[in-house]
Amino acid sequence: MTSKASDAELIAQAKKDPTVFGSLYERYVGQVYNYIFYRVGNHQDAEDLTARTFFRALKSISRYEDRGAPISAWFYRIAHNLVVNWHRDQGRHPVVALDSTLPSSSPESPEVVAMTHEKWEGLLGAVRHLPADRQQLLVLKFVERLSNAEIGVAMERTEGAIKSLYHRTLIALRQELNHQGEDDDQNRHR
Repeated sequence: MTSKASDAELIAQAKKDPTVFGSLYERYVGQVYNYIFYRVGNHQDAEDLTARTFFRALKSISRYEDRGAPISAWFYRIAHNLVVNWHRDQGRHPVVALDSTLPSSSPESPEVVAMTHEKWEGLLGAVRHLPADRQQLLVLKFVERLSNAEIGVAMERTEGAIKSLYHRTLIALRQELNHQGEDDDQNRHR
């Protein structure tokens, strides 16, 4: 089967011949890995969880039903469940590890780079204070660039619920950033 085959064609063939599942794996492994990495914060665990995600998907592909959403939403749902279990087992608070996306070099002056880095760290800190579902929403929206409908499928919520959660998340982020700014002002005046 060529790489031009649709997901539906690959799914139908993978149900009969599991070796075809490799084409779906190749098509989506990067996206799923990125999603998991941003949720767990390190490459080793992200690689392990990505492998487990696709292993579970392969074992269940015969029972996969097309419900109008892309198969990537199914992969994200499996990945999400594994990440939740991983965090529970590790006793850790979920962290969005966006640090690696900071610019490594810039033609700007050192002062501008330092200020940009400081603002970026403030944003990351605010995101880390959000509940896991809101972190997941932000990763799916801004890292994976999924639509609200696709996010809804991945998070098992309606598109309207995703829009509402997104709105509440932005308000919470704004409040946290304002709170951080107030703390910074108080620390400067001491």
